[in-house]
Amino acid sequence: MAYILNATKVPFGAVAALRLVNAFSNTADWLRERRDARRTLLALDRLTDHQLKDIGLRRIDYY
Repeated sequence: MAYILNATKVPFGAVAALRLVNAFSNTADWLRERRDARRTLLALDRLTDHQLKDIGLRRIDYY
């Protein structure tokens, strides 16, 4: 099996900029996931024990 080595030269600034953009993107993704998880917990917390039982959960299951 042959492998092709991509030896394309790119300016150092381009690599640094890409890494910076990726870091911001990853941080934004993480923040969105945390926000969604918090919203889910708040929504579950507003349900009554009977409603939680209907969907097969107990309060202890999500804390």
